[in-house]
Amino acid sequence: MTTVRDLFRFSPSFRYGAAILIVVAVLVILSFVSPYAPDKRRAVPRNEPPSAEYIMGTTSTGQDVFWMLTFAIRNTLIVAGVAVLIGRSIGVMLGMISGYLGGTVDRVLSSIVDSVIVIPRLPLVILIASILRGEMTILTLAILIGILDWAYPSKRYRAQILTLREREFTQTAVFAGMNTIKVVVQEHLPFLIPFLLADVVSGFLFAIGFEVTLSVLGLSDLGSQSIGTMIYWGNYYQALLTNRTWVLAAPIASSVIIVVGFYLISTSLSTYLDPRTRLSRMQVKG
Repeated sequence: MTTVRDLFRFSPSFRYGAAILIVVAVLVILSFVSPYAPDKRRAVPRNEPPSAEYIMGTTSTGQDVFWMLTFAIRNTLIVAGVAVLIGRSIGVMLGMISGYLGGTVDRVLSSIVDSVIVIPRLPLVILIASILRGEMTILTLAILIGILDWAYPSKRYRAQILTLREREFTQTAVFAGMNTIKVVVQEHLPFLIPFLLADVVSGFLFAIGFEVTLSVLGLSDLGSQSIGTMIYWGNYYQALLTNRTWVLAAPIASSVIIVVGFYLISTSLSTYLDPRTRLSRMQVKG
């Protein structure tokens, strides 16, 4: 709680980002009380522009854009959340093991990580999604993104563990008879949590970008509402050519706003964890 209060106090970026994500959370909650099923068509009049009754207009298939957007944001965040959980779990595990054990294990794992890093992820994801086209689900997409987003975080966690391994408390834990797993989990993992929080936020940015990209290309589960599939179907039904710009404006604007919100949170956390800014905060408090 103290950390959150300090962030609100010293970081305008965190305040703005938090405000954006609170609004996003409200939209996600509203999706659970929607008067329409996410896949129900002809539920409202077609091609209605934004009005008091339909604040974001309706689509050519008779769907309310606002309620579609609530489902879309929820599913996109689910994809991002699962992807981040998978990617960061693999990254933390490999980074901690590699950094603590060192030697041959570190060289082997570092070689694997370096090999994965040089692989261009977007073309690879597009290739795999093309192969799985028609069988891709939200969960499959999340797993695919998560599996490809662990290498960079792994190197960051390894660097942290390399410094923690030389600390006195680590030697004390080893002399006390703690095995490798206990030392890494009980002694080192708490030090990684602040950095992990900032890394999780940046992971959401990566996952959201990939979900939108694949969906716009028609390579995801087009039967499920997401920000990317809203853009895809808007283009499919020629929203721009028929001057129904509100159909595309809602998902595009929401994706930009969500990315900005996560970006502000990520940069504020990174700045907050920087030792130089920490020292300046201590001087201000003093």
